[in-house]
Order: sequence, then structure tokens, then C-alpha cells
Amino acid sequence: MANRGPAYGLSREVQQKIDRQYDPELEQILTQWIVTQCEGAGVQQPGLGKDNFQQWLKDGTVLCKLINSLYPRGQAPVAKIQPSTMAFKQMEQISQFLQAAEHYGIAATDIFQTVDLWEGKNMACVQRTLMNLGSLAVTKEDGLFLGDPNWFPKKSQENRRAFSDHKMKEGQNVIGLQMGTNRGASQAGMTGYGMPRQIL
Repeated sequence: MANRGPAYGLSREVQQKIDRQYDPELEQILTQWIVTQCEGAGVQQPGLGKDNFQQWLKDGTVLCKLINSLYPRGQAPVAKIQPSTMAFKQMEQISQFLQAAEHYGIAATDIFQTVDLWEGKNMACVQRTLMNLGSLAVTKEDGLFLGDPNWFPKKSQENRRAFSDHKMKEGQNVIGLQMGTNRGASQAGMTGYGMPRQIL
């Protein structure tokens, strides 16, 4: 974590709300997947807890090894991975991971900001990005995903249909039930508008 003083008032409430979104169970799943996925790259499992998880990912080396493992040999997007204690080098590696993740197929809206991880401001957002990456890797079914596919939900895929012109014209003659129906409804027994109700 960066050297920041304690937050007060609204800033503190906002930070507490963000911290409550962090999921310890998801942390265990993500840690297990990352270690399994990067088994040949010498990635060690961190201790439990949000702070340990953040310190483990903070320099960007683990993230870069993870994204490289999802590409075929020789096509890795991050060419140079070096552990460093210098802040700007660590942030640069995190940025390389984020660019590679977006190129892999994760929507820009689902990607965390570099400071979310480096300063530990929003680790729940980091978890969501890694969860989306795992889901996308499972969905691609290219044989590069390692681990249990049940850890992540599969993303929905496009299922295009091609109908002939003849079938499309047939569909124009059918009135769908959501339009309503004129069967079974009648005005039998109804009195005209404005007439008083007959009470016997």
C-alpha cells in the first residue's frame, strides 16, 4: 500500500464500501488458477488475505506471466518480464498486462486501473478483471487454459441463424401471441356505457 494518511468522512465511507466488495473465496479461486496456469514459470502461492494478494500481484510479474501463458508459445504479448522494486517499472508491467488483456478480448469497461492494484485502492475491481480473464480463457477452448473449468462461468457466445427469404416472408403472415388475440373474448352480457348498474 502507498504511504497515505487515514481517510476521514465521505472518503472513508467510500473506501469501506469498496473494501466490502472484495471476496476472500474468489481470492482463493484466482490464486489457485494463477498458480496452476503459470506452473512452469515459477509462480509461488501467496499468503491468505487481501494485503498478501495485492503484494503478490503488485509488481506485475505474476500478471504478465499469466497473460503470456494464455497465448501459444512464441506469441506471448509481454516480451520482457523483470521483477523490479522501482515503482514506475512495476506500474509499467501492470499496464502491459492490461493492454494484453484488452487485446485478448476483455472489454475496456471490465479492466481495472493501474492504481487500483498498485496502491491497493480497489482490489475487488482487480478480482473482477481476473475473473473475466478466466471466463474468457475457458470459453475460447483453445487448449491453453489450465485448471478446473468449473472455477469460472463460461461467457455466452454468438449463435447466428440464417433464414431463407421464403421463411422470412412466412413469418410476416403470423400474428404473434404477444400482439394479443381475438379468440375467446366477447362483449356478450355487457351493458352499454353510461347505464346505471342494475341491482336486484
